[in-house]
Amino acid sequence: MVTSANPVRGPAQPELGPSLPEGVRVRILRTAHGDRRAAAELASALTERQLTGLDPLPAQPPVLLRAYRQEVRALPDATRRLLLLAAADQYPVDTHAFLRAVTATRLDTRPLVTAEVAGVAHATAGGIVFRDPWTRIAAYETASVTDRRAVHLLLARVLRGEGESPRRSWHRGAAALGPSRRLAAELRAAAHTARTAGDHALACALVERAAALSPEPSERARLLARAAADAWRSGDADRARRLVAATDDDALGGLLALRAGNATDAFDALLTAAVRYAQDGPGPARTDHPQHAAVHLLARATEAAIYTGDLRRCREAAAVADRLGIVPPGTLGGLAAAFEGRYDDARDLLKAAAGRCGPGGDPTLLIHSGIAALMLGDHTAAATATVRAAASARAGGDGVTVPQAMEFRAYADFWTGRPRAAEAATLEALRQAYTTGQDNGACHLQAALAMFAAVTGDEDVCRERAEAARSYALARGLGLPAALALFALAFLDLSTGRFAASAARLRALAGFGPGHGHRAIRHIATPHYVEAAVRTGDTRVARAAHADYDHWARTVRSPDDLALSARCQALLASGAEAVEHYRTALDLHASGTRDFERARTELLFGGALRRLRHRTEARDRLHSALEAFEHFGSPQCAAAARTELRVLGEPVSPVRGADDLVARLTAQQLMVARMAADGATNREIAARLLLSPRTIDHHLRGVFARLGIRSRIELVRLLGEG
Repeated sequence: MVTSANPVRGPAQPELGPSLPEGVRVRILRTAHGDRRAAAELASALTERQLTGLDPLPAQPPVLLRAYRQEVRALPDATRRLLLLAAADQYPVDTHAFLRAVTATRLDTRPLVTAEVAGVAHATAGGIVFRDPWTRIAAYETASVTDRRAVHLLLARVLRGEGESPRRSWHRGAAALGPSRRLAAELRAAAHTARTAGDHALACALVERAAALSPEPSERARLLARAAADAWRSGDADRARRLVAATDDDALGGLLALRAGNATDAFDALLTAAVRYAQDGPGPARTDHPQHAAVHLLARATEAAIYTGDLRRCREAAAVADRLGIVPPGTLGGLAAAFEGRYDDARDLLKAAAGRCGPGGDPTLLIHSGIAALMLGDHTAAATATVRAAASARAGGDGVTVPQAMEFRAYADFWTGRPRAAEAATLEALRQAYTTGQDNGACHLQAALAMFAAVTGDEDVCRERAEAARSYALARGLGLPAALALFALAFLDLSTGRFAASAARLRALAGFGPGHGHRAIRHIATPHYVEAAVRTGDTRVARAAHADYDHWARTVRSPDDLALSARCQALLASGAEAVEHYRTALDLHASGTRDFERARTELLFGGALRRLRHRTEARDRLHSALEAFEHFGSPQCAAAARTELRVLGEPVSPVRGADDLVARLTAQQLMVARMAADGATNREIAARLLLSPRTIDHHLRGVFARLGIRSRIELVRLLGEG
C-alpha cells in the first residue's frame, strides 16, 4: 500500500475564521486534506460567491505549494526520480504499483534515505509514505513532462493484474503526447468499468483525461459533462462544478443548483432539461435512453418543487409530462393532485409510488417512495424506503445520495419517538451533506436537528439550529427547511407553555411560498396549531385548518392522522363529547406508529379528565404519558404531565433515576459531557457537533450545574463512576 501520512497538527496550525459558513469550512478542510495551513490560505483568497458557497472552491493553495516545490527541487536527482515514481502511483489516481515498478526495473532505492533525512517522505514495507498530500503533489508537479511520461509508461507496464485495466489505462492516457481517438476510447471504456464497480472518483479522472485527449470539441464537452457527473457522485462537488462550467449541460447544472443553489432556478433548469431530453434525444451529456433520463429529471424537478414549497410547480411539471407523453413519477402526480384538492387521486398515485420500495433499485426512486409514504402517514414504510435508498446508494458508490435519504428518514424517526437515536444519524448525515457540497440538504438536516432538540428539551440548540436553517433557507428559496425550522420553534414554545407564541408561529405555516409555509409542514403542524389555538381561545383559523386535515386523513385512512384528527376534535369540543373523541383518538393510535403523539394525546386527555373530576382515569392516563415522555427523553412534556398530577394531589416521584446521568442531562448535554470528559476542547466539540463554541460553553455550564460539580476533573470522575 502506498499512501500519505496525516498532516501534522500542532498549536502553530492557524484557525479558520468563525464567520466562515459551515459548509464552506468543511469543504475547505477537505480540499486542504485536513491541513489547516493550506485551509487558511485557501480561505483567505475566497471570493464573495465562494464564501457563500455559490462558486467552487480553488483546488490548491499556491503559496504553500510554492514552498513545497522548492523543498523537493533541493533534493538530489536520484531521490526526486523515486519520489516522482511514488507520486505518480498515488496522484491523482492511486494505482498500488510502485513496488512492482521498482522490482521490474531493479531501481536502487537507497537515495530515499535523503528524503527521509529531509522529512519529506519515508519508505515502508508497503511503499513510500509522503509527509503530507501537498508534498506528494509537489513531487509530481516539479518533474519534467518527459520524466512524468516515463514513469507513467513504467507503471502502466507493470499493471497487468485482474481488475487493474482501468488504472493501466489511466497511466497510458497520462503518458499520451497529444490528442488520440484510440486512447480516448480506451479511457471511456475504462471509466465505464470503474463506474460499474462504484468507483466514481476513478471514473471521473479517466473521463476527464479522455476529454483532454479527444480531438472533437463536441465530444470533449460531452465527456467533461460525464466527468462532472462522476465527480458529483463521488462526493467532490467543487470539482463537479468546475467541470460543468465548461459545458452547457443544464441537467447537471440543475442538479447542482438543487443541492446547493436556488431551488427555483433548479426547478426551471431541470424541467427544461427534461423537455430537451424527451424531444431531442441524446446530446451532450445525454444517455442512450432519453425517456428514462426525462423521467429521472422530472423526479429531480419534483424535489425542487418540494424544497421551494410552491407545489404549483408540481402541477406545471405534471402538465409538461402529459404534453410529452411521459409517465411522471408517482410523487409528482400525487403532489399535483393534492395541490388541486383531488385527494382521492393523490392518495392512489402516492400509494403506487410508496409501493416501489423493495430492496435494491434506484436510490432516487426509493427516496421518492419514502416521501410518498410520509405524505400517506406510513412512517414504517417511509423508514424502510429511505434506509434502502441509503443502502442502494452506498452499494453503487453514490455516497452523495446518502444524506439526502436521511433528510426524509428524519421525519419517520421524529414521529415514531426516537429523537435521541435519530439525532446521531442525522448529525452524521449533516457532516456528509456539508462535505459533499450539499448545503441545501444540510439546511434541511439542520432544521430536522432543531426539531429533535425541541423534543429533547435542548432549547439553545433548537434555536441555534433553527436560526441557521431559516437564515440560509430564506436566501435560497427553500420553503421546506424554513417551515420545518419554524415548526421546531413552535413545538418548543408549545411544550414549554408559551401558547400564544406557538400559535403565532404555527399560524404562519398556513401560508405558502419560501420562508412562509409549506403544505407538507402545514399538515404536520395542524394538530399542534389546534392545540395552541385552543389554549389561547382563538380557534377560527384552526377549525378551518382542521377541516382540511380531517379531509386528507379520511382519504388516506392513516391511523395516526385519523387519531390526531380525533384529538383535534376533542380539543375543539367540551365535556362528554371531548372525552369520546379522546377515546377514539387513543383507539386509533393503537394501530399507528406515532408513540410520541399517543403520549401527547394521553397528556391532553388526562388534563381534560382532571377538569371533569374523573380523577382515577386522569391519574392513569397522566402516569402513562409521564412514563412515555421519560422514555423518549422529552423533559418539558414530562414536566407538563407532572404538573397535572400535582394538581390532582398525586405524589409524583422525582425524575427517573436521579443518580442516572442520562436522566439528569439532556441528550445534547450528555453528548457534550462525554466529549469533554474524553479531553476534547470546546472548539473541538463544536466542530464535531456543528454548533458554535458559545453554545458548547453554555451546555458545559448547564452540565456542571445539573451534576453539582465545578470542573472537568470532577466530570471525568463522575462519568467514570457512571
